[in-house]
Amino acid sequence: MSESTDCLFCKIIAGDIPSTKVYEDDTTYAFKDINPKAKVHVLIVPRKHYANVAELAKDDPAELAHIVEVAQSIADQEFHGAYRLIFNTGLDAGQTVFHVHAHVLTGETLDE
Repeated sequence: MSESTDCLFCKIIAGDIPSTKVYEDDTTYAFKDINPKAKVHVLIVPRKHYANVAELAKDDPAELAHIVEVAQSIADQEFHGAYRLIFNTGLDAGQTVFHVHAHVLTGETLDE
């Protein structure tokens, strides 16, 4: 785990690249996805750089639990608590930014 100088999400967290903030605290930052897949599509990222959810779970399970709590809070505010939470891990699974991030999809009824 370390900050990556060429990591898109590290730059967003640092404020070097603009984003539409939804939530932030000392360990976590959430912002709107620029290519939404649902009415509400928010990315939740830990401030510390972890490559994927498995690395985060191993090194900081409390932060992983906190990300789930933040997802629930966003869904409570946006759509009566219902949401889909997705972690893409690995290029073949669709991960394009290798800083762990949770996709929160909510705001409407989602297809399976």
